[in-house]
Amino acid sequence: MTDTLSERLVAFALNTRFEDLPEMVVVEARRRLLDAFACAVGALREPAPTIARRVATTMRGEPGASLFGGGRSTADWGAFANGVHIRYLDCNDTYLSLEPAHPSDNWAAVMAVGEHVGASGKDWIVAAAVAYEVQCRLCDASSIRARGWDHTTYGSLSTSLAAAKLLGLTPAQTLHALGIAGTTGTALRLTRAGELSMWKGCAFAFAARNGVFAALLAKEGMTGPAPLFEGDMGFCQQVSGPLPVQKLGGSNPGDWMLPKTSIKFWPAEYHSQSAIAAALDIRPRIHDLASIRSIEIATFRTAVEIIGQDPEKWRPKTRETADHSLPYCTAVALVDGDVSARQFEPDRLGDPALLDLVKRTKVVEDTELSAEYPSAIPNRVRVTLNDGQVFESTVRHPPGHDKNPLTDAQLRQKFQGLVTPVLGQERADAIWNRLSKLEEDSAPHQAIALVADA
Repeated sequence: MTDTLSERLVAFALNTRFEDLPEMVVVEARRRLLDAFACAVGALREPAPTIARRVATTMRGEPGASLFGGGRSTADWGAFANGVHIRYLDCNDTYLSLEPAHPSDNWAAVMAVGEHVGASGKDWIVAAAVAYEVQCRLCDASSIRARGWDHTTYGSLSTSLAAAKLLGLTPAQTLHALGIAGTTGTALRLTRAGELSMWKGCAFAFAARNGVFAALLAKEGMTGPAPLFEGDMGFCQQVSGPLPVQKLGGSNPGDWMLPKTSIKFWPAEYHSQSAIAAALDIRPRIHDLASIRSIEIATFRTAVEIIGQDPEKWRPKTRETADHSLPYCTAVALVDGDVSARQFEPDRLGDPALLDLVKRTKVVEDTELSAEYPSAIPNRVRVTLNDGQVFESTVRHPPGHDKNPLTDAQLRQKFQGLVTPVLGQERADAIWNRLSKLEEDSAPHQAIALVADA
């Protein structure tokens, strides 16, 4: 038996082999990577990813890592730039627990370090499975959001272990990497409060860079603080409180966290997905959208806290605020019949008629719905017309939820919708076909080159 949580995490990360992974974990890892690539391509022309890519290309390192959109950088800056691309549209996967998270953010570190060391597709899958497992188990153990910290804090830990696995670090080196990453990676929840900035879509990318940076330093002999979690002034005392991580992985598919994550169908904060689905369900029943008097969204406590209480959510001025606004996402879905990147463009955000409807949208907590979270993300949307007619729809498990997973056809529909307009059908198909055989690929990083020069 090992004595500390750090030692348990390190032993799990370094001892996990591809042969240990149930087939479902391998299949779902491929699907999450396909989804992450699609999200990254869809964000290629957005301002924050462009800035991240531009700065990353000024950093040089060998062998380094390829960047979405073209160019190369160091492994840690590659993790940052590619991580911003994956996360920026708020369209990548989600895990809901005491602390919500977006575990596919870990793929940026896996891809960057994987290319840096010449890892195979099987190596990528193992490292990703480790990162998902660690991040999600920590999310199950403690809500750091409630203590003022951002969920990306856990990402420095998960990515440092994934990077250590790919770099072939020893147990002692990996402990040092985890100690360095854990003491330097605490992030303020201010990132997701009030009017949101570009940094909302960059925060985990920074955590990934931090995790990779820590592992690279540890490989060269840098030592880190210990014991990270249990020590005086350590992580548990300062950040998380107790972290009762009971198990990590196992021999059965249900033992692993990766398949329990949810793939988003729309590019909006995950707790809004069921409200969007409910609004789209109601929309065909309304013959004249101009006749809408008001919208009421009955939701659960976590949704209120994250996307339904700040005044800025009723008058979003940035895409980051809008895609984290329950009233805006619901209203625009009802009016436009879709939620895509188009719904977050400046002219749409400034539309007076739409903003007037958002103003007439009310968010209320329903304690019965709160009791269903996080096994469900229940939203009940009630639309009242000027003539008094009322239309209502309740959705608990939107498309992509782990209890209502996307089919391969639906995943491909999302993939094509994000990738084809940017790269064209030929390259979209080439990426899909290559990543669909990830475990057979000896040089999976070459897929990133298909996203260059977009």
